[in-house]
Amino acid sequence: GLRHGGERAPPVVADVFVLRGDDGEWRIELNQATLPRLIVDRDYQAVLEHGARGKPDRATTNFVGDCLNSANWLMKALDQRARTIVKVTSEMVKQQRGFFEHGVSELRPLTLRTIAEAVEMHESTISRVTSNKYLQCERGLFELRYFFTSGIHSNDGGEASSALSVKDRIGRLIAGEGMETLSDDQLVTILKGEGFDIARRTVAKYREALGLPSSFNRRRARLVAAA
Repeated sequence: GLRHGGERAPPVVADVFVLRGDDGEWRIELNQATLPRLIVDRDYQAVLEHGARGKPDRATTNFVGDCLNSANWLMKALDQRARTIVKVTSEMVKQQRGFFEHGVSELRPLTLRTIAEAVEMHESTISRVTSNKYLQCERGLFELRYFFTSGIHSNDGGEASSALSVKDRIGRLIAGEGMETLSDDQLVTILKGEGFDIARRTVAKYREALGLPSSFNRRRARLVAAA
């Protein structure tokens, strides 16, 4: 059995798919398996039309009528929710097209407010729609909130870059180290040369978030491995 009597977490399933069409454009499809289903029993419809067991019964008819109205309202609400998810995801894919085309290095800064203004909905609606929802695309499975990220300003006045894309760049720089181990100061110099307006403490913060040790510890680990 599992240790401590714990249960396995259910697998994460995508709520929406982002697929590339034959024309090269991205299209959005809901995962029908994750959508709630609501079916109205026809027997209740018969009661509403003919009364219980063929006999008119105002109380029963009124009760069933109220239930059917509630069911119809819920079905419309679920349909509207599905349409909203597609609309929000479509705009998000439009805003983050670079990511879907080229990967995390092209991820842009994006806020809930930006999407809310683009689709003309309240920011709280966007927050609810994207909460605990997952997207499946060519690059893997991602939580919708993954695509909302803060930005790092450009030092030449150009477009800002997302924090995730900067983290990715730091990770790739360290992974590509040769004989020389790059210090945080050296990483800052390289990143500023590439247009990122970033401070040393931010580089250290992002490096640590990636689980990468300091240059001193990386250098020592290499010496130990080479011994």
